[in-house]
This record gives sequence, C-alpha cells and structure tokens, in this order.
Amino acid sequence: MEGRLPLSALTRLQASLLDTEGFVEYSLDFDTDELKVPYVELKIDTELPLLCQRTLERFLLPVRMVQRLGLIREEADEAALPEGYEPLLMPEDGMLRASELVEDELILAVPVVPMAPGTEAIERDWPAPQEERDAANPFAQLSSLKKN
Repeated sequence: MEGRLPLSALTRLQASLLDTEGFVEYSLDFDTDELKVPYVELKIDTELPLLCQRTLERFLLPVRMVQRLGLIREEADEAALPEGYEPLLMPEDGMLRASELVEDELILAVPVVPMAPGTEAIERDWPAPQEERDAANPFAQLSSLKKN
C-alpha cells in the first residue's frame, strides 16, 4: 500500500513544524518473517519544514526511513519480537490507520533542538577571557618550592 499525505493533515505533528507546506510519501508492506512473526514495513520519504534554533531561519529536514513494526495484540508479546522490530500494538478493532503510523514516526524523527545542516558551532570550547589568563595566579609562588 502506498500513499501521499499533505503535512497539513498530520495535526499532532503540526506543533513541531514551522509550516505545513509539503507532502509525505509512504508505503506499507505487510508480511510475515521466517519465524512467522507478522510485521509491517513502513517506508517514509519527506522533508519537514523546521526553524533552525541557531539561525532562526526555515530549513527542510530530510526524513527517509524504513521501520519494521512487529504486530502484537498484547504488550506482553513485545518480548517475543525478534531484534530489529519495533512493537506495534494492534487496535482492538484490528484496523491500522496509515496516517497515524506515519505521523507517529515523523514525530519521533523531529529533533529536540532543530539545527540546519552546516550551522554547527565553529568553536565549541570557548577560551578563557584574556583578563583571566593575565590575572596573577595565587599558587605561582608554590611552584618555586616544588623545584627546591
């Protein structure tokens, strides 16, 4: 199953976005693995409009992900999922909503502090101000005792 959603349709995600211009392309592939574990493989391709917290300018965060979700009916079944599977608790009515799955994954993909690529700090360790470096060191006299 493939689809395309406007960002404006993802209401829970909107609070994290600068605007809702754009679309999300996704695909859902349902299958069972060699251990007979049912899963859905979710593929997402989009660009999220965010506000860079360093420059306060709009930028597009590319999001391209493939997530394998193991379908479980009870939380206790989570422990039986193979490594690499994220648990997905099936709704009681058994109906998965593609838009909710896509929105959940995109919410998790938004960084806590969005920063546009290329805006990394040039100097992360700030040098001490010159007046601190020039200040008299009260322990300087002890160094002469150490030499003797």
